[in-house]
Amino acid sequence: MSAFKNDVPRIGASLKSLETKQAESRPDAHEVRDALDEFLGAFEAFKEANDDRLAQIERKLTADVVTEEKVERINRALDRQKKTVDELALSLARPGIGSGARTVFDPARREHKRAFDLYVRKGETHELRTLEAKALSAQSDPDGGYLVPAETERMIDRVVSDASPIRAIAGVRQIGAASYKKPFTTQGPAAGWVGESEARIETATPQLSEIEFPAMELYAMPAATSTLLDDAAINIDQWLAEEVQTAFAEQEGAAFVHGDGVRKPRGFLSYARVANASWSHGKLGYLATGAAGAFAVSNPADTLIDLIYAVKAGYRSNARFVMNRATQSVIRKLKDAEGNYLWQPGIAAGAPPTLLNYPVTESEDMPSIETDATAIAFGDFKRGYLIVDRLGVRVLRDPYSAKPYVLFYTTKRVGGGVQNFEALKLLKFGTA
Repeated sequence: MSAFKNDVPRIGASLKSLETKQAESRPDAHEVRDALDEFLGAFEAFKEANDDRLAQIERKLTADVVTEEKVERINRALDRQKKTVDELALSLARPGIGSGARTVFDPARREHKRAFDLYVRKGETHELRTLEAKALSAQSDPDGGYLVPAETERMIDRVVSDASPIRAIAGVRQIGAASYKKPFTTQGPAAGWVGESEARIETATPQLSEIEFPAMELYAMPAATSTLLDDAAINIDQWLAEEVQTAFAEQEGAAFVHGDGVRKPRGFLSYARVANASWSHGKLGYLATGAAGAFAVSNPADTLIDLIYAVKAGYRSNARFVMNRATQSVIRKLKDAEGNYLWQPGIAAGAPPTLLNYPVTESEDMPSIETDATAIAFGDFKRGYLIVDRLGVRVLRDPYSAKPYVLFYTTKRVGGGVQNFEALKLLKFGTA
């Protein structure tokens, strides 16, 4: 065990180095690659320390307290390092100030962008109101705010998609109405084999039903000083996008997992759950680990394999695991019968880790492992969960409520829910 005594200080130093890089305005590709190398090296140190812990358990049926604490410290450091590497990769992918968003070639869009800039900076509304009246926009008005330029909306959507874990993996539809309705067949038409000259029996009419996802209003209210608004060097589009993206991403992430559908999207964990053997449409099937608040003591990986094969083959090709960081730290210690770790880090910056060769999406809104908690979800989220976005992000300028600051009441409409109950399965940490 002495061979590993310097691992924790070394990992702590590398984590500090990563956080320093993250604090810089814009990392380059070499910094992201170096950060990933440091993370992969830390994972090797974790495997060595955990192997030592497992060897102690095998020899003495228990591990030293010092070894257990050391493994947990490295595990927590790995979580922080992975988060920092992902944020560095995301920062590298973002457009720089003044790039992309300022280049607008369509005259109508350029005019709208200029009018919106005047509205945000000076509160001048005449040009913007005239432009939106010409466009016959039913989505904005002086009381409800004005639509942001298309480039700003795309920037907000892109950043939110990167920061919101469920949005990044789910199906997304853009709508122009208040809700999205989708018909589906509960009972298909009768069918069968028939000979060439035999009479055809009249078939039954297919039974149709409908699911509906209303778009709910999500808002954020960033504040700016008059000095910032007067500074012509500030890209107002990018400033607004960066101010609202964190608030939007956090609220969406929580709603897509356990939202109750009241004034917010309905999360996939809010639907009725049944044992997978008794699955029926409208409910999510789950498998139980067989132990309260834990994996089974013997062959814990078997439950994960069963969860994978509980999903039909057509959905497995694009399937992934979803869990929070605490659950992932437990999974990271598991091995297969040949001594190989089930969890493996991503081999490129921004690439997700894998579990049994399936990607892992980390969502902090998923429950942690405890008795009867459905802490792990698996399936094809692109086909199983649908997010609907109503076109248009609105901004209402408010210079009065928080003087001397100017508030920007920014809203978008989002809905969501499960659209295919066969595509998703859950793992319940309980006995049945």
